[in-house]
Amino acid sequence: MPDISKSMAENLDILYRIFSHTPDLITRHFQMKPGAHALLVYIDGLTDKPAVSNHILHPLIHELDSIDDLSNASAVTGQTQTITRWADVEMSLFRGNSVLFVDGLSYSYVFSTQGGPERTIKEPDAEKTLKGAHLGFVEADGQNIALIRRFLPNRELKIKQLVVGTRGKTKVSILYLEDIAKPDLLEEIENRLRQIDTDHVLNAGELEEFIEDHPASLMPQFVITERPDTTVSHLLQGRIAIIVDNSSGVLIGPVTFLTFFQAVEDYSSRWIVASFIRLLRFVAFFITISLPAVYIAIISFHYEVLPLRLLISIGESRAKVPFPPIIEALVMEISIEMLREAGLRLPGPLGQTIGVVGGIIIGQAAVQAGIVSNIMVIIVAITAVSSFIIPDYDMASALRLIRFPMMVLAMFFGMVGIVIGLMIFVIHLISMESVGVPYGGPVAPIRIADWKDIWIRMPLWKMNKRPFSVSPVQMKRQGPSREGKTKKGDDRS
Repeated sequence: MPDISKSMAENLDILYRIFSHTPDLITRHFQMKPGAHALLVYIDGLTDKPAVSNHILHPLIHELDSIDDLSNASAVTGQTQTITRWADVEMSLFRGNSVLFVDGLSYSYVFSTQGGPERTIKEPDAEKTLKGAHLGFVEADGQNIALIRRFLPNRELKIKQLVVGTRGKTKVSILYLEDIAKPDLLEEIENRLRQIDTDHVLNAGELEEFIEDHPASLMPQFVITERPDTTVSHLLQGRIAIIVDNSSGVLIGPVTFLTFFQAVEDYSSRWIVASFIRLLRFVAFFITISLPAVYIAIISFHYEVLPLRLLISIGESRAKVPFPPIIEALVMEISIEMLREAGLRLPGPLGQTIGVVGGIIIGQAAVQAGIVSNIMVIIVAITAVSSFIIPDYDMASALRLIRFPMMVLAMFFGMVGIVIGLMIFVIHLISMESVGVPYGGPVAPIRIADWKDIWIRMPLWKMNKRPFSVSPVQMKRQGPSREGKTKKGDDRS
């Protein structure tokens, strides 16, 4: 395709051939004040119409004294740049910009007039907090970057932008702190993004699949968050954020397995309370993956470990159940997963009602029909509640799936099968990497210095070092340490 021509008629012909059957393409012919014939082109619905009328058309028709003044960004609104290729014209229009053709010029001017439908900034439904900020990302990358700058107004915050996808041309922004993030890590992420070969990337979840180290693993290898304060917290630790245009989720990497058990609310609560909640999450993790399997193993192989009265109670409960423990466990677990998925797809109040009422009715009816026992309903209910305590949705979903092979191992080998399953799970974790960083750190390999924010959350003034597992360039957090502060009343000069 030829470059932009000096002839307005030829440019119009190419424009209509490129954008055939595009009724939302707006073309406005007008005479500029210097006397030149001009054509302003934009796509309806993607641009800010008041900005086009007040800050572009009006100055061009009534105020501009010379065409050369267009090179000055102050002549019209925002930034002004010139382009000579039709591919750049196409990309500019689809991004909401306005393109100006002037008769006699072999290049066009691009004005920043992005607008169109936008969602109101509000707290994300999946990451609610009681004491933290109530702001969440939206689908516009410019607003998301502005939210991050609002929390982190620092000149060391750098942004690299590139385009992913040969057809959709999705704009991707890489955010990092230049004096903290490891340059090799930044280069590795950038290379992976440039090597993506696909038509289009719709959201952050799709992008994660293209750049993760282990696509076949159940474990998520990037944190996807909709909270700007969470993103800033990771940036300050030396990690890198990836913003995908038209997606409200931001990718954070590299991460470790234990990163998914940390929540932004941990740092706005008292450290003792936050530590208790952190430990509660790890207890919930073991319950989620192993409680149904432990029940199956005990009932099938190791019933002698139960107290006699409890064993009699369980025996009476299972007297009418014609199925082995693995069958009743699978029936109840699959039913709970179906109810959970149905609750997500239904409107908010109706979804909660279906989840609660459906669980009670199905559980009670299944017990009365003799399909499952009372103890199995209790086991499944505790397991379901435990899975919801995990703060990250992707990690919680992965752990819910892991309990199914654990149940099968318990059916065949009892407690030995559970131990084998846990060993395989641990080996898998310590063999994984997230953008070259060990997924099992700081436990495997052991980094004792990072344990201040793993099992429990130590006081913030004790955590004066950044996580070593991320290999930040600058380890020490800025600001005076607790030991360097003068106690109140000691300065008596």
